[in-house]
Amino acid sequence: VQPVESGGDSVQAGGSLRLSCTAPGFTADASEMVWYRQSPGNECEVVSTIRRDGTTYYTDSVKGRFTISRNNAETTMYLQMNSLKPEDTAKYFCAPMGRWGTAPCNFLDALGRGTLVTVSS
Repeated sequence: VQPVESGGDSVQAGGSLRLSCTAPGFTADASEMVWYRQSPGNECEVVSTIRRDGTTYYTDSVKGRFTISRNNAETTMYLQMNSLKPEDTAKYFCAPMGRWGTAPCNFLDALGRGTLVTVSS
């Protein structure tokens, strides 16, 4: 069973969204889960990661605005996105670190995965 992303929407700049990644079996087994994003013409980017011990990582452009978390049952991972900016517009994907390579966005997109976030100014 593949992870499933949800929660993407169209919002105004300054708004908030919470993305979910439902991945029973993946989030519990993986040592590190990742939120990736890709916008047209740009590379697949690691947005945030969370390790099994709770250690988190954020790319510089989202620090202080985004928060990654997962539920106690480790079946669902979240990305709370506040103070959204137009440059956050992208398709967001979740995956275990390295499961489908270091830049899996195109592969996951071809599988119909991902959730689209559009931020208008």
